[in-house]
Amino acid sequence: MYGGDTQGNAYVDDYLVPAAAKEGVTLKRVPVADTKDALNRVLTEKQSGTTAGQVDLVWVNGDNFGTGKAAGAWACGWTSLLPNMGVTNPSDPLLSEDFGTPVDGCEAPWSKAQFTIAYNSAAVPGPPKTLAGLLDWVKEHPGRFTYPAPPDFTGSVLTREVLYSVSGGYTNVPLAFDQGAFDRLTPALVTELQDLKPSLWREGSTYPKSSRELNALYAGGQVDFTMTYGPAELTKLVTDGTFPAATKVLALDEGTVGNASFLAIPSTSGHRSAAMVVANLALSEEQQARKADPGIWGQFPVLNPGALSPEGRALFGRLPSSPVVPGYEVLSKNANPELAAAWVPALDELWRRQILAGK
Repeated sequence: MYGGDTQGNAYVDDYLVPAAAKEGVTLKRVPVADTKDALNRVLTEKQSGTTAGQVDLVWVNGDNFGTGKAAGAWACGWTSLLPNMGVTNPSDPLLSEDFGTPVDGCEAPWSKAQFTIAYNSAAVPGPPKTLAGLLDWVKEHPGRFTYPAPPDFTGSVLTREVLYSVSGGYTNVPLAFDQGAFDRLTPALVTELQDLKPSLWREGSTYPKSSRELNALYAGGQVDFTMTYGPAELTKLVTDGTFPAATKVLALDEGTVGNASFLAIPSTSGHRSAAMVVANLALSEEQQARKADPGIWGQFPVLNPGALSPEGRALFGRLPSSPVVPGYEVLSKNANPELAAAWVPALDELWRRQILAGK
């Protein structure tokens, strides 16, 4: 799993590992800098004919899932065997498709996510209400905003949000990748990002390499905005004094991109049964509630509230609210769908050539 999330690491080590041990499964968290690194290892094992590989479970979503599915990297047809899948909503589109790729029982849902922009309300007393308004604010306040360089997943999703904005909304961008639509819609995106560049931190001469680096700039007062796919982290960062006490979530009228992340079992795994036990545990009411606690990790659950047991409802009812982050029902208002996975590398490469390199 991605190793750059301190709270996520602690949740797995402190809660999921012991729960798995009680079921007779030894769970070892292996951190990676990028999920693509885990996928590449699986693909290498598959090409070599390995049937008992070193990767048994991967925290995955988006283009990594789609790429892996197309290459036969994931075991499929197993999620219906998990008892706790019965507490999810089978008609929830966030759980049935992953960046436009049908899940088809090849991964089990783990968390919901909502792209979130946060700002220092002491420095930005009158925040913009739309993404177009935010881009205007950036041009009016040079040097106070930047974003991670794609293919960092946070910088990448901001690029897609700008594409939606300059296209007049997400309904004007086909979710399935289409080269004609790409050629027609991306010139406006490039123009907007090029126009924005001189107003960015350090005039866009350099970009943070990751959301962690952007967070450090925000914490140090060098920029007034940061952004994340996991808004729960904001609670801890404000509470422990890393982020300004005046940090607030920016509510955009048109909403932001929402998705879900999953647990996938490689087709080369030699411990599929054990991996299924862990995936089922991760879906349990107890683990989903622990993971949703802002003091533990604060990840949004994937369970169907109407399917919870009385004990499960009580667990979620006791969760403390965050003084910084609104509830999922507020954050996900007017949620934008994710584009199909094929859009992601195409947009990332466009950004590299025309924004970063300026060609």
